[in-house]
Amino acid sequence: MSFLTGAPKNSWQPAMTVDTTTSSYWLNWRVTLCSIWIFASMVFAAILITKYEGPRGSRNRSREQQDKEPPGLLYEDEVWKPCLKTIHPGWLLGYRVVAFLILLLLLIMNVAADGGELFYYYTQWTFTLITIYFGLGSVLSMYGCYQYHNKVGGAGIDERQDAEYGSRRLSMNVENSSSLNVKQVGENAEQSSRQLADFWGYVFQIIFQMNAGAVTLTDCVFWFILVPFLTIRGYNLNFWIINMHSINVVFLLGDTALNCLRFPWFRIGYFFMWTAVYVVFQWAVHACISIWWPYPFLDLSSSFSPLWYSSVAVMHIPCYGIFVLVMKLKHHLLKKWFPHSYQCAK
Repeated sequence: MSFLTGAPKNSWQPAMTVDTTTSSYWLNWRVTLCSIWIFASMVFAAILITKYEGPRGSRNRSREQQDKEPPGLLYEDEVWKPCLKTIHPGWLLGYRVVAFLILLLLLIMNVAADGGELFYYYTQWTFTLITIYFGLGSVLSMYGCYQYHNKVGGAGIDERQDAEYGSRRLSMNVENSSSLNVKQVGENAEQSSRQLADFWGYVFQIIFQMNAGAVTLTDCVFWFILVPFLTIRGYNLNFWIINMHSINVVFLLGDTALNCLRFPWFRIGYFFMWTAVYVVFQWAVHACISIWWPYPFLDLSSSFSPLWYSSVAVMHIPCYGIFVLVMKLKHHLLKKWFPHSYQCAK
């Protein structure tokens, strides 16, 4: 296969530098330091995930904290309902189906044009992950639309009216209480009737947050590091390469604007794990086969490789933080513009 040999000057593939299968390439201080960065990142990620993921994240919390929802909590309807009550879930379903079909088509065309070596790149891993996200999201939205149809039709209307009538009676009975207590009682009653997300709901939420960090990291590294480097070296960037590093973030931002998913900080751990698994995969491949590195900063023969590895690890935090700011901006604007229709949890 072509990707097992040195690449020509005008190719996207960089040329080989040294033999990566020799023991001297791996048994040195550079690899030791890089291994420490990777291992520390994975331990950090595992601690975050173990401590906060899922409803069990409420364990070992103080009484005051028990009144708040645990950061890893996810309700079933949050994976398919839009952020505004006035938007029918079918619109989110349609968006996800269109995005999935376009991304899947691009993925198939890229593989048909360049072969399986595309999966040698972190970009392709991320592109495949976001395609899976929209595919799974389409299925969950179909199920959500079915639930929504059953809820608003027939007896669902009567149940909703009964709930509204009960809420009015509740507010009359507690009119002497503070408005804050009334609001808390109403919220607790509503949450107690909601079902927690199942396994696939949590998988969908996790993939969403992994994509948020990975897409931001991929596009930032590509446009701000690789493009200047490759331009100086004389590499050609074709339409497919540019498209792979732009359309992913466009579709993800569109879904972010429409969906009702949460975005807790602790799931940055999955983002760290995703990148660490990719790096370990690259190391395993290069230990067995002497081939070029898909990204110049992964090459362990450079004396600056520990600095590169640590820098990329640190980049995960601002890249994930950028999407946290996007989510906060979404909450602020939509809650301000549509105060009675906005239904997302912070």
